[in-house]
Amino acid sequence: MNRIVIALVSALLCAAAPGLLLAQGDAAAGQAKSALCATCHANDGNSALAINPKLAGQSAAYIVKQLVDFNSGACPDPTMAAMVLSLSEQDMQDIAAWYASQTVTLQGANAESLALGESLYRAGNKQFAVTACSACHSPTGQGNAPAGFPSLGGQHAEYTLKQLKSFRAGERDNDLNSMMRITVERLTDKELEALASYVSGLN
Repeated sequence: MNRIVIALVSALLCAAAPGLLLAQGDAAAGQAKSALCATCHANDGNSALAINPKLAGQSAAYIVKQLVDFNSGACPDPTMAAMVLSLSEQDMQDIAAWYASQTVTLQGANAESLALGESLYRAGNKQFAVTACSACHSPTGQGNAPAGFPSLGGQHAEYTLKQLKSFRAGERDNDLNSMMRITVERLTDKELEALASYVSGLN
């Protein structure tokens, strides 16, 4: 439990690089620059395919962090690495500002796993010292932009589940102080599926 508390405090202090926090994006410029992004993520950031994450309403700082991580290899993804190769830091800021200004569309949570998903999201799992998701991602799923925690509400369940499993397997490791890997390492497939479904309809 102590390592989770330490990780939370650390995240609040250094969630993103100072330069990224201070930089400002121009949403109008970002709309013009996002034409290529729109082929997978849609014009307004509400991707039609569940394998592609929704970017609408996501915090600009988090989008920039992911773009930087794709570019540096901290978050390996051949497709995204190629997409961001020619983007400048200002381009990233502008595109992030555009998608952050959009409104995410909500999905519908699976009724059969709703209770389990809500319990894990709001209370965690005390038996295995798993902290509540809402502690970082907010009770409404809107995340915590200053701390660098992404919005989850309305995200495709399939995409969220893939990311949770990637963190659990250690295939994705660009989470600050291993926070996500620590949180999900003791959760079962059933629990991860319930969580992913629950946040898809959270607002």
